[in-house]
Amino acid sequence: MKKLLESRNFLGLAFMLPAGALLLLFLTYPLGLGVWLGFTDAKVGRSGEWVGLENYIYLFGDAVARLSLFNTLFYTLVASAIKFALGLWLAILLNQNIAFKSFTRAVVLLPFIVPTALSAIAFWWIYDAQFSVISWALMKMGWIDRYIDFLGEPWLARLSTIVANIWRGVPFVAICLLAGLQTIPPSLYEAASIDGARPSQQFWYVTLPLLTPIIAVVMTFSVLFTFTDFQLIYVLTRGGPLNSTHLMATLSFQRAISGGSLGEGAALAISMVPFLLAAILFSYFGLQKRAWQQGGSDK
Repeated sequence: MKKLLESRNFLGLAFMLPAGALLLLFLTYPLGLGVWLGFTDAKVGRSGEWVGLENYIYLFGDAVARLSLFNTLFYTLVASAIKFALGLWLAILLNQNIAFKSFTRAVVLLPFIVPTALSAIAFWWIYDAQFSVISWALMKMGWIDRYIDFLGEPWLARLSTIVANIWRGVPFVAICLLAGLQTIPPSLYEAASIDGARPSQQFWYVTLPLLTPIIAVVMTFSVLFTFTDFQLIYVLTRGGPLNSTHLMATLSFQRAISGGSLGEGAALAISMVPFLLAAILFSYFGLQKRAWQQGGSDK
């Protein structure tokens, strides 16, 4: 027994068991149940019967489901791209010797640590058709002659939810990239400077190649968080107007819980998995490239 307790493999397994049990209980079981329900016609209060691919075939032909897929991809791609650009710019700025550096970093992180529901409610007031502070300010400056209905028009609503997501997600990207920037040895910049490299060249040939592995990981998480966003959209728009902001996550909830069609909602939720796996695999195989690790081409 003493030899067993001194074994690193045994102790490692023992320490991992509680986390493994939690993952099995709260992740594996719900996922398995969701896969099963997706192949049934289960309703709330009724177990349902096996229907095979019927739910998926129905969703493929459902205009609202296809719209939710478009909304999810558009929302994810646009928001993730802007979050990366702003996050990288902010990380580089925070990596400089600026006044009140620690305080500024703490303030930058605030939008991310505020509960999503509270952020959504705040944006709901900002976008309100009658009390919007944005519309009020624009009217005072004489730029518009009536209040803007940010959440009442399909494309305005899409863009408004993207802005809210960006505001919430940029701090996460910025802080993670800032941590990556601080691992780059200053001697590399000194050597590049001695060789006559301008700041822009130092960024492209020193900073970006060495930061690429961190970018891959951070943007993978960012894409996953954005693709599966639920709270922000549900609190802000409930998927309206005219289903223009419904993501696959919110539509799945509406069909399964509000609409009572558990099988249909589960099928829609499971349909998200291939897209999530694609994002994970893209990052995984990208990280295996020596070019990303060394800042050069594979040999």
